[in-house]
Amino acid sequence: MKDQPTNEIASDAPTLDIVALDDDADFREYIRAALETDGHTVRVCATPDECYEANEERLPDVLLLDMNMGRHSGQEVLETVRDRWSKLCVIVITGHPSMETMRTTFKQDVFDYIAKPFSLDVLRAALASAASAFDLGRSDAARLRSELGRRIRLARTEKGWTLKELSESSGVSVSQLSSIERGAHLPSLESLVAVASALDDAPSRWLDAAGF
Repeated sequence: MKDQPTNEIASDAPTLDIVALDDDADFREYIRAALETDGHTVRVCATPDECYEANEERLPDVLLLDMNMGRHSGQEVLETVRDRWSKLCVIVITGHPSMETMRTTFKQDVFDYIAKPFSLDVLRAALASAASAFDLGRSDAARLRSELGRRIRLARTEKGWTLKELSESSGVSVSQLSSIERGAHLPSLESLVAVASALDDAPSRWLDAAGF
């Protein structure tokens, strides 16, 4: 018996944009109701084409992928997803688990593998782990602040520079650099160019790596 959706939402759980592909209409509605109750945005799809269209319209944080869909092959869907959206977090859900399927899917960077029937808490735990591992559920601005800070810190460390040395080379104050590296503040375009130039790097490379 499946868990029934509850109104209990973990206060510290990030809310995610989720696409769920499953050919079982009852299961799709169950997943939608349960996860929307938890505060997530959920789009359910009955066919691979619907899934691809949903991803093209807006790439989700997580794809829940059923591996056994009658005439549709979950393995083929996974191959297409990896080809088109290589970094998308995928959690496989299957009613026919096997060690061979598990090994095959994990070779394609599947984050987790859940066998039906499962407790809703198991799915919640998998989503929470995915959010932590992929840094999901935060605003674009928050992710950009964090990633730029990390990139600047790594580049500075590789040069063996202190914050003071980077400040002297870039003209950006130590306090401002410290705030940027912590992800507390987003640098101005002028500051970003100055810091990148001082570190012999390009802002466009950092932005591209951050997914912007």
